[in-house]
Amino acid sequence: MTMIAGSLKTCLFAAAAVLFASQAMAQACPGNFKVDGVPMVTGITYRSWDLVKGKAPAAVLKNLAAAVSAEGFAGIRVDKATSSVVAIQETSGSGRPQHLRVTARKSGPATRVDAAFVVQAGQVAPEAYVRDALCRVIAGGRG
Repeated sequence: MTMIAGSLKTCLFAAAAVLFASQAMAQACPGNFKVDGVPMVTGITYRSWDLVKGKAPAAVLKNLAAAVSAEGFAGIRVDKATSSVVAIQETSGSGRPQHLRVTARKSGPATRVDAAFVVQAGQVAPEAYVRDALCRVIAGGRG
């Protein structure tokens, strides 16, 4: 009986670990979101990352450029040498643009996509909105 109970505990532990891992993977971009800076005093950098499995960085980069465009950014430049997409956004009316940089680099069997959105000192952006937008861009890398 104890052998069956031990096997059942092991099975339940394994099932819980798989469930937790799949939830963690589904939440990778929002869970990796970070903010650096002091609002209204310094520039603020919003950043996140995620992995795109089964696609080469060049293919992901092309998809990222389209995703950045879909989010309303302008001045989009794709730099294949650095495997990055850079763009600007000016929504405050101040003439001081915010900058976005998204990179796609090989990471084991996947491509790691990093995104950073920078607003200048004296500017702020709603954190939840930026997090969702960055994660939409990163997800757009999947095509």
